[in-house]
Amino acid sequence: MTGLTALDGPALLRAHGLTPRKGLGQNFLTDPATLDKLVQAAGVTADDSVLEIGPGLGSLTRHLARTACRVIAVEIDQNLIPILQQVLADEPNVHVIHADILSLNPAEIMGGEPYLVVANIPYYITSAILRHLLESAHRPQRLALTVQREVADRICAAPGDLSLLALSVQVYGSPRPVLRIPAGAFYPPPKVDSVTLRIDLFPQPLIPQKDLDVFFKLAKAGFSQKRKTLRNALVGGLGWKTNDVEDMLRKSEIDPMRRAETLTLDEWRLLTAQFLVENTLKRGN
Repeated sequence: MTGLTALDGPALLRAHGLTPRKGLGQNFLTDPATLDKLVQAAGVTADDSVLEIGPGLGSLTRHLARTACRVIAVEIDQNLIPILQQVLADEPNVHVIHADILSLNPAEIMGGEPYLVVANIPYYITSAILRHLLESAHRPQRLALTVQREVADRICAAPGDLSLLALSVQVYGSPRPVLRIPAGAFYPPPKVDSVTLRIDLFPQPLIPQKDLDVFFKLAKAGFSQKRKTLRNALVGGLGWKTNDVEDMLRKSEIDPMRRAETLTLDEWRLLTAQFLVENTLKRGN
């Protein structure tokens, strides 16, 4: 436990003439007990470098600073930078960057060292942030993201209820909920409860690195029309003839009448490998 007292979020904002910006999904978590649990659930140790996305008022940043070796906090809202400088003035191991995380190269800002990601991120940018970090050449070792409960449920879904988002995460690592946070723990409170989702990354993606572009091409085509069978979705998404798609699916031992959300990652791996074979044959002809 850090023994830190809660920041007075409303007072800090008033002192700087600010109010939470709904457009940026600003719901600030300030409860010290919850923040301690979050840092613990994220598995942060004194040896870790941490990338925090959207530090907001600096509440989580303070707790991370007392536990981690180094914290790089990236905040997109220029108006919050003076508050962060004030709140974090006594935390020498914290470096605040005013930028959009999507415009930054993780390898450059983390100095090429191993790192963890801990963040409280709004729904509208969850997919983009995950894609940016997971597809980076310098991926984190682990992520702990506080997201809306519904988003966490989607990411952790099993075959039968998979989405493109779940597939895009689970090919890189194993997600699991580690902390439930009620809406009342935030200022202002969001409309739904949140969950801290811990994603422990595999040493290598479950699809070979060299085949990931093809895998995502197939997955996007497969999920492009959820109400359709996988056969019809791939025909439309790939521009292939129906017979060719059926043949590829049967060679992958996948029923063409199934839907994309029912396939396991291993089946997507087999389908990716078969697509590469079929595509090579097509080019040869």
